[in-house]
Amino acid sequence: MILDGTRPESIAAAARALRSGALLGMPTETVYGLAADASNDAAVAQIFAAKGRPSDHPLIVHVADASGIAHFASEVPDFAQKLVDAFWPGPLTLILPRLPGVATAATGGQDSVGLRCPAHPVAHALLVACAAPGDAATHGGPPVWGVAAPSANRFGRVSPTTAQHVQDELGAELLVLDGGPCAVGIESTIVDCTRGVPVLLRPGAITRAQIAAACGIQPLSKEDLPAHTPRAPGTLQAHYAPTAKVRLMDARALQTALDLLGADAAHIAVYARSALHTRSSKLVMRRMPDDATATAQQLFAVLRSFDDQAVKLIWIETPPATPEWEGVRDRLQRAAAA
Repeated sequence: MILDGTRPESIAAAARALRSGALLGMPTETVYGLAADASNDAAVAQIFAAKGRPSDHPLIVHVADASGIAHFASEVPDFAQKLVDAFWPGPLTLILPRLPGVATAATGGQDSVGLRCPAHPVAHALLVACAAPGDAATHGGPPVWGVAAPSANRFGRVSPTTAQHVQDELGAELLVLDGGPCAVGIESTIVDCTRGVPVLLRPGAITRAQIAAACGIQPLSKEDLPAHTPRAPGTLQAHYAPTAKVRLMDARALQTALDLLGADAAHIAVYARSALHTRSSKLVMRRMPDDATATAQQLFAVLRSFDDQAVKLIWIETPPATPEWEGVRDRLQRAAAA
Protein backbone atom coordinates (compact mmCIF):
# COMPACT_ATOMS: atom_id res chain seq x y z
CA MET A 1 0.00 0.00 0.00
CA ILE A 2 1.29 3.45 -0.95
CA LEU A 3 0.50 6.36 1.38
CA ASP A 4 0.60 10.03 0.41
CA GLY A 5 3.53 11.41 2.40
CA THR A 6 2.16 14.96 2.28
CA ARG A 7 -0.78 14.01 4.54
CA PRO A 8 -0.30 14.11 8.36
CA GLU A 9 -2.40 10.97 8.78
CA SER A 10 -0.01 9.10 6.47
CA ILE A 11 2.98 10.19 8.56
CA ALA A 12 1.16 9.04 11.71
CA ALA A 13 0.30 5.66 10.18
CA ALA A 14 3.89 5.15 9.02
CA ALA A 15 5.24 6.05 12.48
CA ARG A 16 2.83 3.59 14.10
CA ALA A 17 4.03 0.86 11.75
CA LEU A 18 7.67 1.45 12.68
CA ARG A 19 6.92 1.64 16.41
CA SER A 20 5.05 -1.67 16.17
CA GLY A 21 8.04 -3.44 14.60
CA ALA A 22 6.83 -3.45 10.98
CA LEU A 23 8.77 -2.59 7.83
CA LEU A 24 8.14 0.57 5.84
CA GLY A 25 9.26 1.97 2.49
CA MET A 26 10.37 5.55 3.21
CA PRO A 27 11.59 8.37 0.97
CA THR A 28 14.85 10.23 1.41
CA GLU A 29 16.54 12.75 -0.85
CA THR A 30 18.99 10.03 -2.01
CA VAL A 31 16.95 6.84 -2.62
CA TYR A 32 13.96 5.14 -0.99
CA GLY A 33 14.82 3.06 2.06
CA LEU A 34 13.40 -0.10 3.60
CA ALA A 35 12.95 1.07 7.16
CA ALA A 36 12.65 -0.51 10.60
CA ASP A 37 13.24 0.55 14.21
CA ALA A 38 17.05 0.44 14.48
CA SER A 39 16.87 -0.66 18.13
CA ASN A 40 14.45 -3.54 17.46
CA ASP A 41 16.65 -6.45 16.38
CA ALA A 42 13.65 -8.55 15.32
CA ALA A 43 12.35 -5.74 13.10
CA VAL A 44 15.82 -5.21 11.61
CA ALA A 45 16.06 -8.93 10.86
CA GLN A 46 13.03 -8.51 8.60
CA ILE A 47 15.01 -6.01 6.49
CA PHE A 48 17.76 -8.52 5.86
CA ALA A 49 15.21 -11.22 5.01
CA ALA A 50 13.19 -9.00 2.65
CA LYS A 51 16.28 -7.82 0.78
CA GLY A 52 18.13 -11.14 0.79
CA ARG A 53 21.02 -9.24 2.37
CA PRO A 54 23.72 -10.94 4.47
CA SER A 55 23.15 -10.15 8.14
CA ASP A 56 26.76 -8.99 8.66
CA HIS A 57 26.35 -6.14 6.17
CA PRO A 58 25.64 -3.04 8.28
CA LEU A 59 22.71 -0.70 7.71
CA ILE A 60 22.61 3.09 7.94
CA VAL A 61 20.63 4.47 10.87
CA HIS A 62 18.60 7.61 10.11
CA VAL A 63 17.95 10.17 12.85
CA ALA A 64 15.73 13.27 12.99
CA ASP A 65 18.55 15.67 13.88
CA ALA A 66 22.05 15.80 15.34
CA SER A 67 20.74 15.12 18.86
CA GLY A 68 20.01 11.57 17.71
CA ILE A 69 23.75 10.85 17.55
CA ALA A 70 23.88 10.51 21.33
CA HIS A 71 21.51 7.51 21.23
CA PHE A 72 23.90 5.48 19.08
CA ALA A 73 27.46 6.83 19.07
CA SER A 74 29.95 6.89 21.94
CA GLU A 75 32.17 9.58 20.45
CA VAL A 76 32.09 12.30 17.80
CA PRO A 77 35.57 13.47 16.74
CA ASP A 78 36.00 17.20 16.14
CA PHE A 79 36.30 16.77 12.36
CA ALA A 80 33.14 14.64 12.33
CA GLN A 81 31.23 17.33 14.22
CA LYS A 82 32.33 19.84 11.59
CA LEU A 83 30.89 17.55 8.91
CA VAL A 84 27.62 17.29 10.83
CA ASP A 85 27.47 21.07 11.13
CA ALA A 86 28.17 21.54 7.42
CA PHE A 87 26.06 18.81 5.81
CA TRP A 88 23.26 17.66 8.12
CA PRO A 89 20.50 17.34 7.22
CA GLY A 90 21.74 16.00 3.90
CA PRO A 91 23.20 13.10 1.90
CA LEU A 92 26.13 12.35 4.23
CA THR A 93 26.56 9.24 6.40
CA LEU A 94 29.18 9.23 9.16
CA ILE A 95 30.65 6.02 10.59
CA LEU A 96 31.16 6.60 14.33
CA PRO A 97 32.09 4.44 17.34
CA ARG A 98 28.94 2.64 18.55
CA LEU A 99 27.60 2.69 22.08
CA PRO A 100 27.66 -0.84 23.53
CA GLY A 101 24.36 -2.67 23.40
CA VAL A 102 22.54 -0.49 20.86
CA ALA A 103 21.56 -1.25 17.26
CA THR A 104 23.47 -4.53 17.32
CA ALA A 105 21.61 -6.14 14.42
CA ALA A 106 21.52 -2.94 12.36
CA THR A 107 25.31 -2.59 12.56
CA GLY A 108 26.05 -6.16 11.58
CA GLY A 109 27.70 -6.74 14.96
CA GLN A 110 30.40 -4.11 14.35
CA ASP A 111 31.55 -1.70 17.05
CA SER A 112 30.76 1.23 14.73
CA VAL A 113 27.48 2.68 13.48
CA GLY A 114 26.59 4.60 10.32
CA LEU A 115 24.39 7.64 11.04
CA ARG A 116 22.61 10.02 8.70
CA CYS A 117 20.08 12.84 9.04
CA PRO A 118 18.07 12.97 5.79
CA ALA A 119 17.02 16.30 4.30
CA HIS A 120 13.79 15.03 2.72
CA PRO A 121 10.82 16.78 4.42
CA VAL A 122 8.70 13.61 4.50
CA ALA A 123 11.55 11.59 5.99
CA HIS A 124 12.15 14.31 8.58
CA ALA A 125 8.47 14.46 9.55
CA LEU A 126 8.41 10.68 9.90
CA LEU A 127 11.53 10.56 12.08
CA VAL A 128 10.18 13.34 14.33
CA ALA A 129 6.87 11.48 14.69
CA CYS A 130 8.67 8.23 15.50
CA ALA A 131 10.67 9.84 18.30
CA ALA A 132 7.79 11.82 19.78
CA PRO A 133 6.76 10.87 23.32
CA GLY A 134 3.28 9.52 23.83
CA ASP A 135 1.30 6.51 24.93
CA ALA A 136 1.17 3.25 23.01
CA ALA A 137 -2.50 3.68 22.14
CA THR A 138 -1.74 6.88 20.25
CA HIS A 139 1.61 6.01 18.73
CA GLY A 140 1.54 2.21 18.50
CA GLY A 141 4.64 1.56 20.60
CA PRO A 142 7.66 3.17 22.29
CA PRO A 143 9.63 6.03 20.70
CA VAL A 144 11.95 5.14 17.83
CA TRP A 145 15.15 7.20 18.07
CA GLY A 146 16.66 5.92 14.84
CA VAL A 147 15.43 4.11 11.74
CA ALA A 148 17.62 1.58 9.95
CA ALA A 149 16.92 1.99 6.25
CA PRO A 150 19.05 0.49 3.48
CA SER A 151 17.82 0.97 -0.08
CA ALA A 152 14.42 -0.67 -0.63
CA ASN A 153 15.47 -3.20 -3.25
CA ARG A 154 16.75 -6.75 -3.46
CA PHE A 155 20.37 -7.04 -2.40
CA GLY A 156 22.79 -5.90 -5.10
CA ARG A 157 20.12 -4.59 -7.44
CA VAL A 158 19.22 -1.10 -8.68
CA SER A 159 18.11 1.25 -5.90
CA PRO A 160 14.56 2.69 -6.03
CA THR A 161 13.95 6.41 -6.49
CA THR A 162 10.13 6.42 -6.48
CA ALA A 163 7.47 4.81 -4.30
CA GLN A 164 6.33 2.75 -7.29
CA HIS A 165 9.85 1.34 -7.70
CA VAL A 166 9.67 0.10 -4.10
CA GLN A 167 6.31 -1.56 -4.62
CA ASP A 168 7.44 -3.13 -7.91
CA GLU A 169 10.53 -4.49 -6.19
CA LEU A 170 9.18 -5.68 -2.83
CA GLY A 171 5.45 -6.20 -3.37
CA ALA A 172 2.15 -4.39 -2.92
CA GLU A 173 1.71 -5.61 0.65
CA LEU A 174 4.59 -3.44 1.92
CA LEU A 175 3.52 -0.08 3.36
CA VAL A 176 5.29 2.67 1.39
CA LEU A 177 5.31 6.36 2.25
CA ASP A 178 5.35 8.33 -1.01
CA GLY A 179 7.57 11.42 -0.97
CA GLY A 180 7.85 11.83 -4.74
CA PRO A 181 10.94 11.17 -6.89
CA CYS A 182 14.25 11.41 -5.03
CA ALA A 183 16.07 14.67 -5.68
CA VAL A 184 19.66 13.32 -5.39
CA GLY A 185 19.10 9.87 -6.91
CA ILE A 186 22.20 8.02 -5.65
CA GLU A 187 23.02 6.89 -2.14
CA SER A 188 24.70 9.07 0.46
CA THR A 189 28.40 9.80 0.69
CA ILE A 190 29.86 7.65 3.49
CA VAL A 191 32.78 8.91 5.61
CA ASP A 192 34.46 6.70 8.20
CA CYS A 193 35.23 8.81 11.28
CA THR A 194 36.66 6.03 13.48
CA ARG A 195 40.30 6.23 12.40
CA GLY A 196 41.38 9.74 13.48
CA VAL A 197 41.01 11.16 9.96
CA PRO A 198 38.08 11.13 7.52
CA VAL A 199 38.07 8.18 5.14
CA LEU A 200 35.79 8.23 2.12
CA LEU A 201 34.16 4.79 1.92
CA ARG A 202 31.49 5.59 -0.67
CA PRO A 203 31.37 8.68 -2.93
CA GLY A 204 28.11 10.51 -3.43
CA ALA A 205 26.67 13.96 -3.98
CA ILE A 206 28.96 15.46 -1.33
CA THR A 207 32.44 15.48 -2.86
CA ARG A 208 35.94 14.99 -1.48
CA ALA A 209 36.63 18.68 -1.94
CA GLN A 210 33.53 19.64 0.04
CA ILE A 211 34.51 17.26 2.85
CA ALA A 212 38.03 18.69 3.00
CA ALA A 213 36.73 22.28 2.97
CA ALA A 214 34.28 21.59 5.79
CA CYS A 215 36.57 19.77 8.21
CA GLY A 216 40.01 21.01 7.18
CA ILE A 217 41.35 17.51 6.43
CA GLN A 218 41.69 15.89 3.03
CA PRO A 219 39.82 12.57 3.21
CA LEU A 220 41.69 9.36 2.56
CA SER A 221 40.30 6.58 0.38
CA LYS A 222 39.65 3.13 1.82
CA GLU A 223 42.35 1.82 -0.54
CA ASP A 224 44.88 3.96 1.38
CA LEU A 225 44.30 2.02 4.59
CA PRO A 226 45.29 -1.40 5.92
CA ALA A 227 42.69 -4.09 6.48
CA HIS A 228 39.93 -3.89 9.09
CA THR A 229 38.24 -0.79 7.70
CA PRO A 230 34.63 -0.96 8.95
CA ARG A 231 32.21 -2.55 6.53
CA ALA A 232 29.81 -0.06 4.96
CA PRO A 233 26.78 -0.28 2.66
CA GLY A 234 27.20 -0.14 -1.10
CA THR A 235 30.94 -0.87 -1.15
CA LEU A 236 30.90 -4.32 -2.73
CA GLN A 237 32.70 -4.55 -6.06
CA ALA A 238 29.46 -5.65 -7.77
CA HIS A 239 26.35 -3.69 -6.80
CA TYR A 240 23.52 -1.48 -8.14
CA ALA A 241 22.99 -3.86 -11.06
CA PRO A 242 20.01 -4.09 -13.41
CA THR A 243 18.99 -7.43 -14.90
CA ALA A 244 20.61 -6.55 -18.25
CA LYS A 245 24.39 -6.71 -18.48
CA VAL A 246 26.04 -3.28 -18.18
CA ARG A 247 29.15 -2.35 -20.15
CA LEU A 248 31.02 0.96 -19.91
CA MET A 249 32.73 2.31 -23.05
CA ASP A 250 34.12 5.58 -24.29
CA ALA A 251 32.27 7.39 -27.08
CA ARG A 252 34.56 6.12 -29.83
CA ALA A 253 34.17 2.50 -28.77
CA LEU A 254 30.40 2.94 -28.55
CA GLN A 255 30.15 4.36 -32.06
CA THR A 256 32.43 1.62 -33.44
CA ALA A 257 30.24 -1.06 -31.84
CA LEU A 258 27.07 0.51 -33.25
CA ASP A 259 28.63 0.70 -36.72
CA LEU A 260 29.68 -2.96 -36.60
CA LEU A 261 26.20 -4.12 -35.55
CA GLY A 262 24.49 -2.06 -38.21
CA ALA A 263 20.77 -2.20 -38.89
CA ASP A 264 20.29 -5.57 -37.20
CA ALA A 265 21.23 -4.39 -33.71
CA ALA A 266 18.50 -5.21 -31.17
CA HIS A 267 17.91 -5.81 -27.45
CA ILE A 268 20.49 -3.15 -26.60
CA ALA A 269 20.07 0.11 -24.71
CA VAL A 270 22.55 2.97 -25.06
CA TYR A 271 22.97 5.75 -22.47
CA ALA A 272 25.50 8.36 -23.58
CA ARG A 273 26.36 12.04 -23.46
CA SER A 274 27.88 12.04 -26.94
CA ALA A 275 25.82 12.24 -30.12
CA LEU A 276 25.88 8.69 -31.53
CA HIS A 277 24.46 7.35 -34.76
CA THR A 278 22.89 3.98 -35.55
CA ARG A 279 21.19 2.41 -38.55
CA SER A 280 19.01 0.25 -36.29
CA SER A 281 15.49 1.28 -35.31
CA LYS A 282 15.43 -1.43 -32.64
CA LEU A 283 17.93 0.10 -30.24
CA VAL A 284 16.83 1.98 -27.13
CA MET A 285 18.74 5.26 -27.09
CA ARG A 286 18.73 7.63 -24.10
CA ARG A 287 20.85 10.74 -23.75
CA MET A 288 22.83 11.16 -20.54
CA PRO A 289 22.85 14.75 -19.21
CA ASP A 290 26.09 16.69 -19.41
CA ASP A 291 25.67 17.59 -15.73
CA ALA A 292 26.69 15.07 -13.06
CA THR A 293 23.95 16.13 -10.63
CA ALA A 294 21.22 15.66 -13.24
CA THR A 295 22.66 12.30 -14.27
CA ALA A 296 22.72 11.07 -10.65
CA GLN A 297 19.10 12.12 -10.16
CA GLN A 298 17.87 10.01 -13.09
CA LEU A 299 20.47 7.21 -13.16
CA PHE A 300 18.66 4.42 -11.34
CA ALA A 301 15.31 5.25 -12.93
CA VAL A 302 16.94 5.01 -16.36
CA LEU A 303 18.49 1.62 -15.57
CA ARG A 304 15.12 0.35 -14.34
CA SER A 305 13.41 1.63 -17.50
CA PHE A 306 15.89 -0.30 -19.65
CA ASP A 307 15.03 -3.49 -17.75
CA ASP A 308 11.34 -2.73 -18.26
CA GLN A 309 12.01 -2.66 -22.01
CA ALA A 310 13.56 -6.14 -21.78
CA VAL A 311 16.94 -5.22 -23.24
CA LYS A 312 19.75 -7.72 -22.75
CA LEU A 313 22.69 -5.31 -22.87
CA ILE A 314 23.11 -1.76 -21.59
CA TRP A 315 25.99 0.18 -23.13
CA ILE A 316 26.90 3.33 -21.19
CA GLU A 317 29.39 6.04 -22.04
CA THR A 318 31.97 6.14 -19.24
CA PRO A 319 31.49 9.30 -17.14
CA PRO A 320 34.31 11.85 -17.00
CA ALA A 321 37.11 11.18 -14.50
CA THR A 322 36.43 14.44 -12.65
CA PRO A 323 35.51 14.96 -8.97
CA GLU A 324 31.87 15.90 -9.54
CA TRP A 325 31.24 12.65 -11.46
CA GLU A 326 32.83 10.34 -8.84
CA GLY A 327 29.52 9.19 -7.31
CA VAL A 328 27.93 8.36 -10.68
CA ARG A 329 31.12 6.70 -11.91
CA ASP A 330 31.28 4.56 -8.75
CA ARG A 331 27.68 3.31 -9.19
CA LEU A 332 28.18 2.48 -12.86
CA GLN A 333 31.48 0.67 -12.30
CA ARG A 334 29.84 -1.51 -9.65
CA ALA A 335 26.82 -2.14 -11.89
CA ALA A 336 29.15 -3.21 -14.72
CA ALA A 337 31.05 -5.56 -12.39
CA ALA A 338 27.90 -7.53 -11.46
